[in-house]
Amino acid sequence: MIASGNVFVDGKVAILGTRITDESSVKVNGKIIPFTNVYIYLAMNKPVGYVCSRKQQGNVPTIYSLLPKKYQGLKTVGRLDKNSSGLILFTNDGDFAYQMTHPKFVKYKTYHVELNRDLEPLHQQMISDFGIKLPDGVSKLSLSKLDENSRKKFQVEMSEGRNRQIRRTFEALGYEVKKLHRISFGKYNLNDLKPGEFVELVTE
Repeated sequence: MIASGNVFVDGKVAILGTRITDESSVKVNGKIIPFTNVYIYLAMNKPVGYVCSRKQQGNVPTIYSLLPKKYQGLKTVGRLDKNSSGLILFTNDGDFAYQMTHPKFVKYKTYHVELNRDLEPLHQQMISDFGIKLPDGVSKLSLSKLDENSRKKFQVEMSEGRNRQIRRTFEALGYEVKKLHRISFGKYNLNDLKPGEFVELVTE
């Protein structure tokens, strides 16, 4: 559209690379294009059984089916797989998403994890102190027991966000993660949101 000469910025024909500001007047095919920096931030308690993509995968529903039409344009900040639940953030603010997900900003995430069997003390030490070698690098997680009488339930804290990292870390040692529930992401917490519920956030 720019190359065809149909885009004007402040009354002048735009070229590829033309920059605009909040005060710019942008016209396409003679019509003014309104734009605003009204950013939206949502927190949802994602239920198990939903995917974080926009498109439904077979009979598996997408979390966007839980949002009203006015929020359909928002993007997820990171992901949770279909069998995981808990805090997922949405926004239309690209800078916010970048700062929440890029490794250089070190945003910690906290999960509650339940395993299929007791975690051996040696394996707990390996995960927490040395890390587990995975095909995409070493995975080091901070583990603490959720129940003093159980070695199946742990709180996991991590700052990375590789695909299925927690599940793959335990799988490498012969365990299956039966439940994975995220309770915090950076300074944002799940609080008392029920599965499928969401709330608008106020950010600084």
